[in-house]
Amino acid sequence: MQALLKKLTVVVGLLAFCLAVVPQVNAECGSLNPFTKGATLQRQSWQYQGECPAASLLLVSDQSSDDPIVGFWKVTLTARGNADIPDGAPIDQGYAQWHSDHTEIMNSSRPPVTGSFCLGVWKHVGRSRYSLNHFGISWDQNSNIVGPANIREHVALAPDGKSFSGSFTIDQYDLSGNLLMHIQGDIAGFRISVETPASAIF
Repeated sequence: MQALLKKLTVVVGLLAFCLAVVPQVNAECGSLNPFTKGATLQRQSWQYQGECPAASLLLVSDQSSDDPIVGFWKVTLTARGNADIPDGAPIDQGYAQWHSDHTEIMNSSRPPVTGSFCLGVWKHVGRSRYSLNHFGISWDQNSNIVGPANIREHVALAPDGKSFSGSFTIDQYDLSGNLLMHIQGDIAGFRISVETPASAIF
């Protein structure tokens, strides 16, 4: 009976703490100044879970679900509509990771000496539609810098979320901003999951 009474006392004490102390918690995120009385947690930034606020206080962004485009993709770029490149000619093939913070990284099939990794940012522009703005630094075979390359993609995600398709452009510039080359075409991607076998990527 005494053990039960002790447990009950602890539970009542925690409940009293939750009701009396936690609602008055003050916070100053990112400030190096001394604590300012009256600074409070913002409702739009924080969300309680459970009966007691102290039990689980999470940033709202930490519990929001990922956009369907987020994930790991095998991508293929093929030429279409270029004067000097036949339609269907392979331009690039690689692996791209679309992140939930609206950034993206691609490991291209280009030789590493020419710049095989590049970075981008993306935005949701319509129902299952996305735009990507992507930059890389290009080098020649002798490790001399050529300049920035800008890849833009406009893609539509398939209803099952396992593939996307769309168009791309690549504009290669020199270090003075002069356009050296423009390529356009079609892009296709298929999702790689933890269950994807190696045989599926060939």
